[in-house]
Amino acid sequence: MPSSLAWGILSTGAIAKAFARGLVHSRTGKLVAVASRTQEAADKFAKEFNVPRAHGSYEALLADPQVQAIYIAPPHPMHAQWTILAAEAKKHILCEKPIGLNAAETMAMIEAARANNVFLMEAFMYRCHPQTQRLVELLKSKAIGEVRMIHATFGFSAGFHAESRIWSNALAGGGIMDVGCYPISMSRLVAGVVLGRDFAEPIDIKASGKLASTGVDEYAAATLTFPNQIVAQVATGVGLNLDNSVRIFGTSGSIFVPSPWTADRGSGGDYHLHVTRYGKGTEDVVIKADVTAYALEADVVGDAVAQGKTQPPSPAMTWDDSLGNMRALDTWRARVGVVYDAEKRGASSRTVSGRTLKKSNSASMTYGRLPGVDKPVSRLLLGVDNQTFYPHATVMFDDYFERGGNAFDTAYIYAGGELEKNLGAWIQSRGVREQVVILGKGAHTPHCTPKHITEQLAISLDRMQTNYVDVYMLHRDNVDIPVGEFVDVLNEHKKAGRIRAFGGSNWTLERVQAANDYAKAKGLTGFAAVSNNFSLARMIDPVWDGCVGTSDPASRAWFEKTQLALMPWSSQARGFFLPHISRDYTGDAEVVRCWFSEDNFQRRDRAIELAKKKGVEPINIALAYVLHQPFPTFPLIGPRTIGETISSLRALNVQLTSQEIKWLNLEA
Repeated sequence: MPSSLAWGILSTGAIAKAFARGLVHSRTGKLVAVASRTQEAADKFAKEFNVPRAHGSYEALLADPQVQAIYIAPPHPMHAQWTILAAEAKKHILCEKPIGLNAAETMAMIEAARANNVFLMEAFMYRCHPQTQRLVELLKSKAIGEVRMIHATFGFSAGFHAESRIWSNALAGGGIMDVGCYPISMSRLVAGVVLGRDFAEPIDIKASGKLASTGVDEYAAATLTFPNQIVAQVATGVGLNLDNSVRIFGTSGSIFVPSPWTADRGSGGDYHLHVTRYGKGTEDVVIKADVTAYALEADVVGDAVAQGKTQPPSPAMTWDDSLGNMRALDTWRARVGVVYDAEKRGASSRTVSGRTLKKSNSASMTYGRLPGVDKPVSRLLLGVDNQTFYPHATVMFDDYFERGGNAFDTAYIYAGGELEKNLGAWIQSRGVREQVVILGKGAHTPHCTPKHITEQLAISLDRMQTNYVDVYMLHRDNVDIPVGEFVDVLNEHKKAGRIRAFGGSNWTLERVQAANDYAKAKGLTGFAAVSNNFSLARMIDPVWDGCVGTSDPASRAWFEKTQLALMPWSSQARGFFLPHISRDYTGDAEVVRCWFSEDNFQRRDRAIELAKKKGVEPINIALAYVLHQPFPTFPLIGPRTIGETISSLRALNVQLTSQEIKWLNLEA
C-alpha cells in the first residue's frame, strides 16, 4: 500500500466539491480521478480542482487501475448501486450519508464490502472530528453525571421546488434522510457511550411531522427511548430553520454543543463544548481543528486502509452503526408516513446493484426433484415469513436467487397476505416465474376444510399474480374430515392446473399414509411431500398449537421406507445451535420451552465438536444433518439477513458420513 491513498470522486455536485477541497489537506490521501455522467462535467471539475484524470462515466472510474478508494457522492438513491459496484471493483469506499435508502440496501452494501474485503464507511464527517471525540471522553468520565435526556436538531428552510433533490420523492428528499440522520446518529452515539458501548439502539420510537406535496417530510420530530430510560428528542426539516445544536442533560449537569455537525466546508477552526456542572458554573471546552472534517474523515479512511482494516474505529461509523442508524431512520419515516416511490411493490425490475437478476456463476446451490414439479427444486427453500417491508424482501430474494436459490415457502395467513403480495410483486418485476418454485400453504386452523382450500387458493394466486403454485400444502390437518375429501379437492385443483403437486404441513404420518392409500385406491395423485418439523434437536414442546415433529426414529424410518420428500420447518431448531445458547440461557423463552433438554444439549455438544474438526459452525452441522438423511429433504430456512442466508448455504458444502449422522443423533 503506497503511503498516499489514491482517491477518485464519483459525482461532481456540491458535496463532491467540498470533499475535494478537504482532500487537499489530507495527510493520507490524494485526489487522482473524478467521474461524472458526462465528460464535460468531469473535465470542468478536474480543471477546477487540478485532478489528473477525468472520466465521463462512473464505470470508467471503477475501472481506473490508479484509483484505490472512491468517494460516493451522487444523490441518495444511487448510493447502494455504486457502492456495491465499487466494492466488486475492489475499491475502498467512503459513501456519503445516508449510506442507502433503507436498512435493506445498507445490508446489501455491507455484504458487498465484506465479500470483496474492502473498506466501507458512511461519511458522517462529524464522527471523525476531534470535537466528537472530546464529547465522548466527557461522557465516559461522567462529567454531567448519569445522562437522562438528549436534544438534537438539524434543519434548514429551503424554498420549495418539487423537482429539486431536497424535495423530490424520486431522489429520496425530505429532512429525515437529508439531515435528520445526523441527530439520530448523535443520539445513538451518546446513549451508547453512557451505556458502555460504541452506540445504542432505541427500544421505541414515536414520531410525527408534516409532509410536502411530493410525499417527503417538510419537517419532523421523534422521541427515542433507549435502555436505562434514556430519552432523546430529535428534530429535522428542509422547510424549517432549527437551531442545529445538541444538548445533553445529566443528573449533575449538561453539555451544550452549539455546532455539533462541524459542517464548515472551507477550513478548520475552533469548536466549543459548553459543560455546565450544577452549582459550579459553565466551562467552555475549546477543541481546535487545523483542517475541515472532510480532510479528517479522509484520514480515518486512509489510516484504516493502511492498517488492513475494512471498518473504521468508533466514533466513526462502523458497519453495525450504519445499519442501526438506517433502521432508526426507516422507523422514523414509517411513523411519519414517508415512503419513496422506489420502495413500493414492483417499482424496479433490477437488483440493488442495478443489474438484471440472474443466478451467479459461482452459486453453490444443489437441487432435487419433486413428483409433479417440472423444475429442479433448490435443496434449501427460503421462508417468506418475515419480509414485511418490500425493499427488505427484494434484497433478500435477489440475493438468494443469485446464490442459486429458486424455491420460496409462503402461506395464506402470513402477515394477512402482505408477504404473498411481496413475493408475487418481486417475481413479476424480475420476470422469473418459470424459474422459481412456489411452495404455498393454506387452510390453516380453524379454516382447514375443502371449501376453504378452494377459497384461499384463489386469493393466494391473485396476491402472487400467478395462475398456479408449484407445491400446495395444507397448513394444518383437520381430523374431523376424512382424508379422501382433502385428496379429492386437491386433485381437482391439480387437474385444473392451479397446483402442480401437493402435500401436508403438520400432518401426522398416519394421516399422510391414509391419504396416499386413498389416492392409490382411487387412481388419484397423492401427497408428494410433507412439511413437518425436523432437525437435529428434537422439538420437545410444539412451537405453536397443532405443530407436528418428525425427528423421532419411527418417523425417520417411515420416510426412508416411503421416500416421500420432507420439507421441514425450523430445520435449524430456531437457532438452538448458535454460539449464544447455553444450558443457563434464558433470553428467548420459546427456544427454551421448545428445544431445551439434556439430550438436545448432548447433540449440540457433538455438533460443536464436529464443527471444529470440519472448520465450520455448529449451525452448519445441524443443517447438514437434515440434508444428509436417507430420504429426500428440502429444508426451509428463515434468514432475516444476507449474512444468515450465507451461513445457511455453507451447510451445502458440509459432507457427513452415515456414522457421523448416527453419532450426532446419539445413536453411536
